[in-house]
Amino acid sequence: MNMEPLNQKSLERIVSQKALQIGSSFPCQICVVGFLSGVCLTSLFLALLTSLGTFEFGGISFSAISQGNSPLNSSSSGFINTVANVDCRFKRNEVVAERGVDSKRSKDGTDDERVFLLHSAWSALLSESVDGKSAFWHRAGLDKSAVPNAPHLENCKLSGQKNERLDMRAENERLPPWTTWKGLLDTHPASMANEQLEYFRHQAISEGSYPPWITGSDEENYPLTRKVQRDIWLHQHPENCRDPNVRFLVADWERLPGFGIGAQLAGMCGLLAIAINEKRVLVTSYYNRADHDGCKGSYNSSWSCYFFPETSQECRDRAFELLGNKEALERGIITTKDSYKSKEIWTGRTPRVWGEPWRFLQPTTEMNGSLVAFHRKMDRRWWRAQAIRYLMRFQTQYMCGLMNIARNAAFGKEAARMVLTSLRTEWPKVLLILDLK
Repeated sequence: MNMEPLNQKSLERIVSQKALQIGSSFPCQICVVGFLSGVCLTSLFLALLTSLGTFEFGGISFSAISQGNSPLNSSSSGFINTVANVDCRFKRNEVVAERGVDSKRSKDGTDDERVFLLHSAWSALLSESVDGKSAFWHRAGLDKSAVPNAPHLENCKLSGQKNERLDMRAENERLPPWTTWKGLLDTHPASMANEQLEYFRHQAISEGSYPPWITGSDEENYPLTRKVQRDIWLHQHPENCRDPNVRFLVADWERLPGFGIGAQLAGMCGLLAIAINEKRVLVTSYYNRADHDGCKGSYNSSWSCYFFPETSQECRDRAFELLGNKEALERGIITTKDSYKSKEIWTGRTPRVWGEPWRFLQPTTEMNGSLVAFHRKMDRRWWRAQAIRYLMRFQTQYMCGLMNIARNAAFGKEAARMVLTSLRTEWPKVLLILDLK
């Protein structure tokens, strides 16, 4: 009974020895090596045919003919990726002469490099406008003046100058030049040759045009928005801040750790309501979110680092002057946030100067599947919208720069691709593509 397994093991041993002898023979080894080499070369050739780029070998160029799934295993894919990476690194460090090739027809990745370069150039310009320095231009070998304009970015310097003009009274006038041209008409100098232009400008100002920071029709805004915004501006910008009848309320922004920007704005809306009800000019003081190196000089720790100040500089100077006057505090000429209870600030009385326009609000509050036409917080919702719109009426140049950086990060590459596609000539004419990534 034990003979059969023994004979079987002997037979297997003999077959294994014969196979070993055959496998160690030189002709067999040649066949095996040739077979494996053929498999590798075939896989490599198929990978090159199915790749997206163009591979050049021995003067013969193989172009991509398919975008289907590659039959390569993980080892072959790693090899192809290594070759592609070496080729990309080489291209990023060479000087590419101008090619009269439509960017939409390019398949070698150069257009992606040009898009990345233009987007980086815009980012460098924005960085300089905020931080004042950038090492990009020396590394890229580009001229700032040759960079195409960015359609998604705002000219912050020009915008700041225009807004500053719109936030100041015209000479001997009650209001700034808030014409239907948003102040642009006021930039034309007066002369005998344009007396008619001067007449229309003076008429538009004297008739009391509405604030230019309100856009859209009256139906697209809360009731009485244009009138309310104009009246708040007039209340916060008295003609003579040193008039004995002008009183002030000086208040810091909330700075407790648990208060976010929403709570800070809600608190300041309540203080502005108190100031209007008591016929005081609101002057804001310390703002913790502006307490950093980005807000320089007088803008540090101030709301005016991001948005135009809530009142004129003359009124601010007068208010802080009175703040150190004990008699002015005792007589109530000036008050502070500590002069009021917390309930007065957070749930105080909404100004009734303009009646009750919130009663005409379109219902937006839903309960049990039905819109509520009126509820107790409608007045607070309406007032906070008006107060925040006034406090954020104009961006400063610094805030405009921050918004440009955010826009460039969000849509900069898409904008760069559109600009490069629309250009009639190649940009730049001699392109030095560095490994900026």
